[in-house]
Amino acid sequence: MSIDFYNQNASSFYASTVEVDSTSLLEQFTPYLPKGGSVLDAGCGSGRDSKRLIEFGFHVDAFDASEALATLAQQLLGKPVRVATFMQFTSTQQYDGIWACASLLHVSKASLPDTFAHLASMLKLGGAFYCSFKYGQGEVERDGRSFTHCDEVLLAELLTGLPLAIDKVWLTTDLRVGRENEQWLNAVLLKQ
Repeated sequence: MSIDFYNQNASSFYASTVEVDSTSLLEQFTPYLPKGGSVLDAGCGSGRDSKRLIEFGFHVDAFDASEALATLAQQLLGKPVRVATFMQFTSTQQYDGIWACASLLHVSKASLPDTFAHLASMLKLGGAFYCSFKYGQGEVERDGRSFTHCDEVLLAELLTGLPLAIDKVWLTTDLRVGRENEQWLNAVLLKQ
């Protein structure tokens, strides 16, 4: 359902997100990475964060479930962006970090533990996994998209039994103009 929304609205979504300054989020994540390390941008959307990570000197692989968004991101990055859902994506590479900014929130609550486990299987031991969700609990459908909201308690519950430990959690307001009243849960998880 959400994939159809992004395929049909790729141009407007790209235009509304590609210039958003996510430096404040990236600065919480990049200290966990080795210089020149490898990062998987899981659900890359416009490719904005992949572009910044590449500018910071990291090696980035990116994918998105929306073929239309992946095409736009590929044009921005000048490198291939794979089309895949979280569970479809596979790689023989073990990454130093996984970046999942405002993307996992489209996975149902019931499917999130398996999704975290699948992505974590491509993360090096000690690697960092950044994720963000709209703050709260519950699942909602809005404008052709499904959202799973998450707070600190739910995140800990979702990670039970997985090789991911919460290292840092913080709240931010939405970085997009006009959305400053929306709160987001941000977290850096470490693979154990």
